[in-house]
Amino acid sequence: MQFSRICFSVLLFGLLGCNRQAAPVAAAKAEGPLTVRTVLAKGREIQRNVESVGTFYPMEEAIISAEIEGRAEEVKHDLGDLVNQGEVLVRINDEEQRYQVAQSEAQLRQSLERLGLKTDKERLTDAREAPDVRRAQAELNAADQNLKRIRSLVDQKIGATSELDVAVSRQQAMKAAYDSTINQTRNLMQEVERYKAILDLQRKKLRDTTVVAPFRAYVKERQVTVGQFLRANTPLFVLVKTDPIRLRVEIPERMAPWIKLGQQVDINVEAFQGRKFQGKIWRISPTVDQNKRTFVAEVLVANSAGELKPGSYARAHVPTSHTERVTVLPQRAVYYVMGSNKAFVVKDGVVDSREVKMGDRFETDVEILEGVADGEEVAMTQLAKLDTGIKVRVNNDAPKKQGEKGK
Repeated sequence: MQFSRICFSVLLFGLLGCNRQAAPVAAAKAEGPLTVRTVLAKGREIQRNVESVGTFYPMEEAIISAEIEGRAEEVKHDLGDLVNQGEVLVRINDEEQRYQVAQSEAQLRQSLERLGLKTDKERLTDAREAPDVRRAQAELNAADQNLKRIRSLVDQKIGATSELDVAVSRQQAMKAAYDSTINQTRNLMQEVERYKAILDLQRKKLRDTTVVAPFRAYVKERQVTVGQFLRANTPLFVLVKTDPIRLRVEIPERMAPWIKLGQQVDINVEAFQGRKFQGKIWRISPTVDQNKRTFVAEVLVANSAGELKPGSYARAHVPTSHTERVTVLPQRAVYYVMGSNKAFVVKDGVVDSREVKMGDRFETDVEILEGVADGEEVAMTQLAKLDTGIKVRVNNDAPKKQGEKGK
């Protein structure tokens, strides 16, 4: 029983509401023709501009990590600090790295001395120039000369055959010693190059104990403390470069021909009301998002004072050279009712109510995409009383000023 009463009440209120909305129209039909002012829908050449919203992103963002193990001895910066390129961020204990560098330097010096080199800047290009090889070469030459001399004596029946056998054995031994020495020297040359690479790596690790900023940026996050033991790839800082800063906006695909690299863009940010920033388009995505039917364009904005912050919301206005002819009406000629925009076209004294689709706004006018054509006469007054079929009388005479008497 109570449910029936509730349903009856809801139905009653709904009928009353409909009656209220229909009352002005019914009254207008009963009273006869209404006097209205009208305006003609007109075509207008307009320059299309692109309006979009977007988000600021840093020009660069990098996570600075440790490249070696060690204990953090000094942390130079914290959140919000501006650091210059090459400026020290963290110092890691370098004692172990210094010892390893010294050990590698000693091994390298030892190998260089065996090759007859004084510094690691010198380079031996031919193994035959090494001292050990030259000595073995000299001994081999002496054995060759001795063998020739004894063989000559034996040929003359002056020397003993046993002496010739000894000379041949010695010459063969010297030849084998020479071959062995030159092979050892070549291996030593390769070993020197290996020691140089090891030393360069150790010196790099020693340099890595000082962590520096790769570019001029602000500290977004600090993740290290003094005394913390660091392992390789442990994050230390997050740095962001915000000058210039990037504004990423989404643009409808139909406007793709209007957007070009280098176009000027006006930018408004909520935090700076009444102030306009300017930038230029420097990146355009080659693809369109299939769900949104938009593509991304990036605007580069100067931000030397650091006022614009990554993550902030902004509005972008892109003037273009694209012009179109559109139909416009005064905004006051469009009436919003029951969730739709309507215009009341007057023809032969009778109203035709039409639902219209609006586009851009131009000061006091609005673009009409659908519903009204160029040259059609549209009512501007008495809109709340108008509907299809209502008869009207058009009076577009200038309204009389207050106090002016009619003739």
